[in-house]
Amino acid sequence: MATEDVDPRFTDLDAWPFASAIEAMWEGQLAAVSAVRHALPAITLAAGVAAERLGEAGRLIYVGAGTSGRVAVQDGAELPPTFDWPSERLGFALAGGEKALITSVEGAEDDAGDGAGQIDRAQIGPEDVVIGVAASGTTPFTVAAIRRAREQGAVTIGIANNAGSPLLEAAGYPVLVETGSELIAGSTRMKAGTAQKVVLNLISSAIMLKRGRVYRGMMVNMRAANAKLRIRAQRMVVRLAGCDEARAAEALDAAGYDIKLAIFLVLGHDEARARHLLARHDGNLRLALQAAENGAET
Repeated sequence: MATEDVDPRFTDLDAWPFASAIEAMWEGQLAAVSAVRHALPAITLAAGVAAERLGEAGRLIYVGAGTSGRVAVQDGAELPPTFDWPSERLGFALAGGEKALITSVEGAEDDAGDGAGQIDRAQIGPEDVVIGVAASGTTPFTVAAIRRAREQGAVTIGIANNAGSPLLEAAGYPVLVETGSELIAGSTRMKAGTAQKVVLNLISSAIMLKRGRVYRGMMVNMRAANAKLRIRAQRMVVRLAGCDEARAAEALDAAGYDIKLAIFLVLGHDEARARHLLARHDGNLRLALQAAENGAET
């Protein structure tokens, strides 16, 4: 298995000059990111299908064990504040449960029954998208979870770093990123983990892009939950609606810091019509603004 192999170039890594060892590890990170390029067609296909399937009710579920599970949680946890993805439409199936986020739960990743069981308990169905991540591609918990989710009709995406692995075979949409052996043999928190995070960033961000939660390169669904983010929201409204900061602040306050609604208010639309147009276009600001410009009510 490539991710477990010992690379003969680094057998004496611990005896290298310290700076040289760090440089080698840095180069490994660059190689991991570069390896993702070959997976872009698979990522594009998976993200597009996922965005369509999620619709207005489907859930996005991340599955993993150990390092891969923690990387998956890191990606998913950012979606509610960044894109206002509903928390009730986000879930995690982790080997060993939540405590595995900060400590190793021995044997949990080998529990295939728990992997399938967590999918059953979550009542995964055809509206849902389930993403499984495993560097080896062989983790019983993750493979079983993806198999069960696929049996239940969900869109299943498998991300692994070894070709021909069971996870890639189990998933409806496999994403292979061949990062090869690690500088520290078997330490997949390094190259494999970096590549996994890049792939997850691409998939989740692409889904949000496709779902209309990005407009003109800005995260217009962002939750302005603190002072820094309220300032960012104000700058978005200034730029997108072409107003001054005072008008942007006034509109945001009136809109309850809903950035998209605030843009409509600055542009002179009443709140009821703005909400109607946004709802009719599934929150897609570009489409809603185009409808407003055309005088459309639908």
